[in-house]
Parts: sequence; C-alpha cells; structure tokens
Amino acid sequence: MKLSARNQLKGTVENVTEGAVNGVVAVKVGDDTIIADITMEAIKDLGLEPGKEATVIVKATNVLLATGSERLAGLSARNQLAGTVAKVTRGAVNGHVSLKLNGGGALTSSITNEAIDELGLAEGSPALAIVKATDVMVAV
Repeated sequence: MKLSARNQLKGTVENVTEGAVNGVVAVKVGDDTIIADITMEAIKDLGLEPGKEATVIVKATNVLLATGSERLAGLSARNQLAGTVAKVTRGAVNGHVSLKLNGGGALTSSITNEAIDELGLAEGSPALAIVKATDVMVAV
C-alpha cells in the first residue's frame, strides 16, 4: 500500500490509554515519542498494544513549525519534536521544509513561503515540529 502522506515514521507502540470513544497511542520513533489520538475502534481493529510495530502518518500540511528547539509551554499540541532544517524547497506560494529530528527520523512541513521567510528557516537552523495528536494516523 502506498500513501500520499509524505511523513511516515516507523516505530513501536509504547503505551495505549483507552477511553470510552477515543484512545491515546504513544509510538516510540527513535528517541522521540509521538502521540496519536484515535478511535477505540481503530485501536482494537489494528491490534495496537505495547511492543507492536506501527507507523505514524502525518500529512505535511498538519506539521506546524517554530524556531528553536525548546518545547513551547502553554501549547495544547502533544507532539513537539525538535530538529534541524535539512532542506527548504520553495514553490510559487508554499514551500516544503524538511526537518531532521534530533531523536531520529524526519518530518516535512508544507507552509507558505512568507512563513519560511518570517521564521528565517534555512538549512542548518534549529526548528520545532508541532503536530496535534488528532492529526496523527497510525498504521500497522
């Protein structure tokens, strides 16, 4: 199976917290833990449990970027992953910023060229990828 979502990170389920309708799945990817908030039905259908191999999937349009590498306090997004800008590719209006994560792996964000300029994102600069747990999909 192939997907159009460019961010596909393989890891191992670390923890599953069950709820009435949704659950929270923590997937260890390198040294980072990525949190997904998905339905209990999906958790059961996928057989998600600690130790199971899984792939987290995030569309590039769902990856926000901030400058620096420190976690931002007072932010509701569960996933804040520090890294270094590996590549910036500009289009007519939007660009793609590829981030090499400090914990291993990589994420690509699709943001406007204006945001790239305002943030001063360039190869080698530290950046923080921010992803809401509800924007993370899980596959097995």
